[in-house]
Amino acid sequence: MAATAVRYLRSAGAATTAAPQTPPEAPHRALPRPELRAVRDGERPPVAPAEFRRVLGHFASGVTVVTARDTDGPTGFACQSFASLSLDPPLVSFMVARTSTTWPRIARAGVFCVNILGAEQGALCRGFAVSGADKFAGVAYGEAPATGSPLLDSVPAWIDCRIHAVHTGGDHLIVVGRVEALGAAEDGEPLLFHRGAFGRFSG
Repeated sequence: MAATAVRYLRSAGAATTAAPQTPPEAPHRALPRPELRAVRDGERPPVAPAEFRRVLGHFASGVTVVTARDTDGPTGFACQSFASLSLDPPLVSFMVARTSTTWPRIARAGVFCVNILGAEQGALCRGFAVSGADKFAGVAYGEAPATGSPLLDSVPAWIDCRIHAVHTGGDHLIVVGRVEALGAAEDGEPLLFHRGAFGRFSG
């Protein structure tokens, strides 16, 4: 490698005196991995769960229903932890509890559709927030174009995705989806969730 560099410098008419060698940089040391564990029995949590929920409830969010279809049929759950993540490549994310009975079915499908709910769809959200019931009873839906996941009728916007990655996040999982298709209506107000109740946007 050094001989090649000298030959190039001679051909270019540059000085070939070797510069003093600088010691190579030490390899970058990665930050320690965060400790992922629940609070142990008998250990006092740093923040009381009720206070955690109360304070975080002041952050208003949109509301979605994440849907998929596996060999047993359509499945889905209400989700307010949805967010856009990356433009290039187009990625979105949502969080789901490790105890969710719906998540294993979505994971098995490998794909999902995020249905962004409108201001009048609070009842639809409540239906998908229950556990153990037939959440799709009486719910009209079609198929998302890329994955075939349930696309709920009359939602103002939807994002059709394939599962890109899954990361741990305490008692939740962080699911990253790669966007395959998406669409939205030209108008319509969002359904908002704030301090334990649904609300509307007023500009």
